Amino acid sequence: MSLSEEVHITNDFEKKIADAFDIFDHAGNKTIDCREVGTVLRALGGCPTEADIQEIIVTCENPEFGNIALSRFLPIVSGMISENRFQPASAEELLKAFRTLDKENKNYLDKDYLTKLIMEEGEPFTPEEIEEMMTTAVDQDTGRIPYEYYINHIMVCTMH
Repeated sequence: MSLSEEVHITNDFEKKIADAFDIFDHAGNKTIDCREVGTVLRALGGCPTEADIQEIIVTCENPEFGNIALSRFLPIVSGMISENRFQPASAEELLKAFRTLDKENKNYLDKDYLTKLIMEEGEPFTPEEIEEMMTTAVDQDTGRIPYEYYINHIMVCTMH
């Protein structure tokens, strides 16, 4: 598909994706920089993994320019969202994960312990992501992460 190919939007769902894409189309030519893929997906309320983002980039990227055309992005992403990809974890799933880490059942985690885990295990956070999380998660009085409070906070913040 060429960059100039017209994009046919057939429903409100596709329009929502195209509208989010357009926010990051700084040149106004129906393309975005590959580095914006995750941001677009998050603007749509998704929680993509780095593997999800890379899959979209590999599938859609114009390697000559390092960008992605809406005409390629729209069908791929609408299909992935229809398959319920990028869904955030539920409050119950998050609570179960935090409780698994809380071996002593203290109902909190130490900041240093959690920081070490999320830097070294699974899909590592960037320093910026850690800072953003800790700003919200850490109780300023105790320096600990009362994870039930944190989960409630992020659930309220992600409701639309």
